[in-house]
Amino acid sequence: MESHRIVSHDEWIDARVKFLTKEKAFTRMRDELSAARQALPWEPVDKPYVFEGPNGKETLAELFDGRSQLVVYHFMFGPTWEAGCKSCSWWADNIERNVVHLAHRDVTMVLVSRGPLEKLEAFRRRMGWTTKWVSSLNNDFNFDYGVSLAAGPDGKSDYNYGSMRASGEMPGITVFHRDASGRIFHTYSCYGRGLDPMNAGYQFLDLVPKGRDEADQTPHAMAWLRHRDSYDRT
Repeated sequence: MESHRIVSHDEWIDARVKFLTKEKAFTRMRDELSAARQALPWEPVDKPYVFEGPNGKETLAELFDGRSQLVVYHFMFGPTWEAGCKSCSWWADNIERNVVHLAHRDVTMVLVSRGPLEKLEAFRRRMGWTTKWVSSLNNDFNFDYGVSLAAGPDGKSDYNYGSMRASGEMPGITVFHRDASGRIFHTYSCYGRGLDPMNAGYQFLDLVPKGRDEADQTPHAMAWLRHRDSYDRT
């Protein structure tokens, strides 16, 4: 970490107040962005998706659990995997205790993966999560919403509304609305760094002097991350 200027209290307050102006501008821009996101057009969902869940087979409509808004976290857990993605597990740790609060704002949140239900349930128990988790192994849901990728002849796949050299499972969030007649609409999806704001851990790291401190991580920025029961306690 680079050395920083050491100043008097009055100088520190002056610098902090000046930075507060930028923070307030960012907050106003974020509010504007949220309003624009909520004003995006919707597309109807007509495909009859059926998932495997702890209560048996469930349609997309049933995942709403009586509410009008559904948020799906696309958790990376492929059909042949024995454990869930470490990064997605960190996001799921953040999601876990928010589900009950979201439910009281007319929002149901679930995890969806292509892994078979028995593997999802075993890993959920290992992590101590209570968040509902269903399998999309036997439908096209993950492919249709851009998180299960099949590389083309050039080795590239469509992800995050662009093209990249990747295949297999990727993370994402998809939002749906169900109207009074029962019709379902896709209202929003985000991927990649668009998921950052939903991880409180990263928001806290952005506050501390070292920040995320991932620049020297290899082979990728999040190589330091572990499942929360797998860190070396010493």
